[in-house]
Amino acid sequence: MDVVDLLWRERFVMLGVFLVVFALGAAAALSMKKSYEAYSSLLVQLGEEYVYNPRVGDAGRGAAPSAGQIMQSELEILGSSTVKERALQRLGLSRVYPKLGKAFDKADRGGQRAIWGQAVKSIESSLKIESAPETSVVRLAFTHQDPLVAADVLNAVVEAYLDYRKEVLLGGDAKALDDQRRAFEARLAEAEDAYRGFLAQNGVSDFETEKASLAQVYGALLTERYSIQAQLSEAQGRLGVTRRQAAAAPPEIGLFQDADPTASTKLTQLKVERQDLLSRYRPDSQPVREIDQKIAALDALIAGGGGAGVAARRVGVNPIYQSLQTEKNTLEAQTASLRQRQAAVMADLAQVSERRQRLLALEPRFQDLQRQRDVLADNVKNLTARTEERQAQRAIALAGDDNIRVVQRAFAPTKGASLKLPVLAVSFLFAGFTALCAALLRILLRRGWVTPDAAARGLDLPVLAAAPLKKA
Repeated sequence: MDVVDLLWRERFVMLGVFLVVFALGAAAALSMKKSYEAYSSLLVQLGEEYVYNPRVGDAGRGAAPSAGQIMQSELEILGSSTVKERALQRLGLSRVYPKLGKAFDKADRGGQRAIWGQAVKSIESSLKIESAPETSVVRLAFTHQDPLVAADVLNAVVEAYLDYRKEVLLGGDAKALDDQRRAFEARLAEAEDAYRGFLAQNGVSDFETEKASLAQVYGALLTERYSIQAQLSEAQGRLGVTRRQAAAAPPEIGLFQDADPTASTKLTQLKVERQDLLSRYRPDSQPVREIDQKIAALDALIAGGGGAGVAARRVGVNPIYQSLQTEKNTLEAQTASLRQRQAAVMADLAQVSERRQRLLALEPRFQDLQRQRDVLADNVKNLTARTEERQAQRAIALAGDDNIRVVQRAFAPTKGASLKLPVLAVSFLFAGFTALCAALLRILLRRGWVTPDAAARGLDLPVLAAAPLKKA
């Protein structure tokens, strides 16, 4: 009751404070203009930019986040300051906030940055982004005093979001892949130079072909060597036999001879003479016996071979000896030819073997250079394919928004909303609260006791009488 009494004493102060504060709030409420709220909605679906496509290899290819993760990512991009700034750049500061636009034109560079930041914050405060759980729809609303500006700003925000999300999600993979491809191409060129320099330095045009050719030639020479060795052994054996046969064969032989018929003729003549004697003499006569003795002696001589003479004889070259000599000469020439051929084959075989040994010594370095070149070539090929693929994907993604659909574009609202009544109500309550606080402050700052009961409680003494307050 003391507080009530004290407040009643300050009723005129409370009334004055209340009227002043309420008047200011009412003036502010009455000066407020209507605001118009434009609406728009988007449908968010899974797009190929969320599907994982590794730059190198195929591990994890095709993985995609959940619908909730996609929605959170899209809301974060949509609510970024970059989107609002780009929307403001599309429309112009003077169109969205004319007062700030005039101040921007007159301000210096630092002031312009501050005004621009203020405009972006104003858009952030006027923009509402909502999304219900387990849904793929995003609702947007923007409030402005001009209904046309409200719709334009909201549409500009949506367009800026659609462009900016592509930059964020697609990123610069194509450029990074292209840079990496160029780096690999430079390394591949160095590897090619080292590879060709290695071949030129060692006098090799094609290492694998030359290695295979040398192996083939070495095998052919080795086979020919064994063949020549077998032929040489055969020729040497035949030559030895031919030499022995040629040494045993006479160089000359009689071709033909005529026998001497003198003894036979003499014998026939003696027999004729005996017959002639027998016609004149008896068989035991002396002339017949003498001629018989001559005939007997001549028969004995012919029978003993002493009467067989050679009237004519012809000697010629032995054809067997000549054939053996010809075969010997042929075999000697063949043997010499085979020896020379064997020496040439052995020299070629040594040269080929030396070349093969050199190539075998160079093969580890060659394989290392070839392996580096092949790996770099494969990387360049893969990166080229990936770059083309990423560029195609980026071009397709930039050409359309298959996973983000604009369900409703913003239109200029026809009905506006005013905060006059809420501001008046708030002003009334605030004025009453301020008046009450002012009265309590005066009561606390007052000296003495206003009522007898307050004096009795404060002094702990009984109050016997109280005089009424008189006006001066």
